[in-house]
Amino acid sequence: MNLRNFAAVFLAGALLSSCGKNNDEAGVVGSNSNEFEYEVEQFADIKVLRYQIPGWEKLTLKEQKLVYYLTQAGMAGRDIHWDQNYKHNLSIRKALESIYQNYEGDKNTEDWKNFETYLKRVWFSNGIHHHYSSDKIKPAFSKAYFNTLLSETKTTLSPEIVEILFNDKDAKKVNLDESKGLLAGSAVNFYEDGITDAEAEAFYKTKKSADPARPVSFGLNSKLVKNASGQIEEKVWKSGGMYGAAIDKIIFWLEKAQSVAENKKQGDAIGLLIQYYKTGDLKIWDDYNIAWTEATEGNIDYINGFVEVYNDPLGYRGSYESVVQIKDFDMSEKMAVISKNAQWFEDNSTLMPEHKKKNVVGVSYKVVVVAGESGDSSPSTPIGVNLPNADWIRAEHGSKSVSLGNIVEAYNNSGGSDRLKEFAHDEEEIKLQEKYGELSDKLHTALHEVIGHASGQINPGVGTPKETLKSYASTLEEGRADLVGLYYLYNPKLQELGLVDDWKKIGMTAYDGYIRNGLMTQLIRLEPGANIEEAHMRNRQWVSAWVFEKGKKDNVIEKVIRNGKTYFNVTNYEKLHQLFGELLKETQRIKSEGDFAAAKALVENYGVKVDQKIHKEVLERNKKFKSAPYSGFVNPVIVPKTDKNGEIVSFEIQQPKTFAEQMLYYSKNYGFLPTEN
Repeated sequence: MNLRNFAAVFLAGALLSSCGKNNDEAGVVGSNSNEFEYEVEQFADIKVLRYQIPGWEKLTLKEQKLVYYLTQAGMAGRDIHWDQNYKHNLSIRKALESIYQNYEGDKNTEDWKNFETYLKRVWFSNGIHHHYSSDKIKPAFSKAYFNTLLSETKTTLSPEIVEILFNDKDAKKVNLDESKGLLAGSAVNFYEDGITDAEAEAFYKTKKSADPARPVSFGLNSKLVKNASGQIEEKVWKSGGMYGAAIDKIIFWLEKAQSVAENKKQGDAIGLLIQYYKTGDLKIWDDYNIAWTEATEGNIDYINGFVEVYNDPLGYRGSYESVVQIKDFDMSEKMAVISKNAQWFEDNSTLMPEHKKKNVVGVSYKVVVVAGESGDSSPSTPIGVNLPNADWIRAEHGSKSVSLGNIVEAYNNSGGSDRLKEFAHDEEEIKLQEKYGELSDKLHTALHEVIGHASGQINPGVGTPKETLKSYASTLEEGRADLVGLYYLYNPKLQELGLVDDWKKIGMTAYDGYIRNGLMTQLIRLEPGANIEEAHMRNRQWVSAWVFEKGKKDNVIEKVIRNGKTYFNVTNYEKLHQLFGELLKETQRIKSEGDFAAAKALVENYGVKVDQKIHKEVLERNKKFKSAPYSGFVNPVIVPKTDKNGEIVSFEIQQPKTFAEQMLYYSKNYGFLPTEN
């Protein structure tokens, strides 16, 4: 599980001021500069940032090689994610980049500027659907102009695909409206056209794990298709299978990484990942996840594989992603105290006794420095991750939780506080956020990942959440983890553990921010009239809306209209703390019992529909802020330096000057797949 764009919602830096820069500038920005430039450029609803790799120079050459090989492995699979997002994405990207690099006409027209913006939006989203809303991105230029660009640059793109760019076909990457058909309404390239929800679910009902207590993650690494006889089968993502050309490159770099592993456990885990990519065997994937979870020594770690299932409306298939991490020694020591007290948090939660784990196993927590990201983690990145996702592995072997410290730092250094002042209820709320906001955010990330995702257990005989809760599984899980964090953020235990100096003010800050965002400010991300589709946005609203409604009789959260503007003011933090605890108990019950009806009612009644009057007001109030609502990153480039024998003797860290520079470099150097797969 990851906190997708958590920073863009909770951290001031992700929501506030930015300055645009000319994307045609060349060269690099040195990462060791005292005046580090975090902001690259801004376009549409996107702000692109840079991040540094603090502590790189403290690594040994062998450790630096390991980081380099792992980042190369991650980048090798980049185009897999593009193709997973939509079957025509690679053809479209190739055509758009050809136009961008070869057009010699007038580049001062509005049409050309709109074309550039469209290309950048497609780059940022790894395809033609918005990275967050999953709506198809609409070009702000005409089809006639686009055809002229194709002709003048001698670029080929089939007329059928050109039509798709401008019509309503494949309008939603991930559709969660059951009335439209989850698969029929989704453009994501995980299922062949024509396969129905019922057919897919029936196919997986025939799959039985040898050990029902340790279910295999069926469907995680394949596309579901119909063969010549009309029977459903899987096209597995492996060497020699679908995406094999890119996977072979991943394997090549992973083998190099294994040769410089820091210790045997780490090397053995990488070896299992290689075997998984070679065979596509999901039992080996489970073995790898166990080995990876237990390989906790060393300064370098990584995520690589088909991991998160948010992009599959049925919750089976994992999107390709890679994150390479270096341990942040100072922060990890401070935050490990939460991990060490995981059992106390479980024992003292509001969960029903039968839903509590008697022994919370091996929850490791680190603050890390990101050295490179790819696939589903780039350019839009999570700031917190807890893996593996399989509940039985978590229960028996524990999990790893990380906070991406330098990503959070980059967000914090890229903005101001004007939007906070616009939407906060009063001066006290603003002062609390300015003083305690960063720490409360870090603690919520830690509690969400370490305690939240690791807590609770499913009743014996109940299926996995993707089987029982279906399209509501992801948002229920993210909301459940948020609620664990919220419940404990307002608790003297944090001060007792030495994590904070004033637990009450930390909790007040967190509660103010969560309600303000869940009921109002996250709406800046939506188009007028839209409902909420994205799992994390849904969970923030259903959590906030539920406690707002349940607390009405006691006026726990008051809705204030002042000078024609709406504010939400928490009046009783103790009672709100209790309400968060009640909702946590119910959400865990839903998961533990596999109560689909209750999951659907909770999400549909509180998390989907938007108060259109408030939405209109929020959009109007937000117009004066020039900063985009979404942020993401270019990656530093790790450049090896070799001796006369070709041996790597050192590395240089370079920062891309522009977003376009990095995207074109990636397409040129990591384009290992054909345009149609």
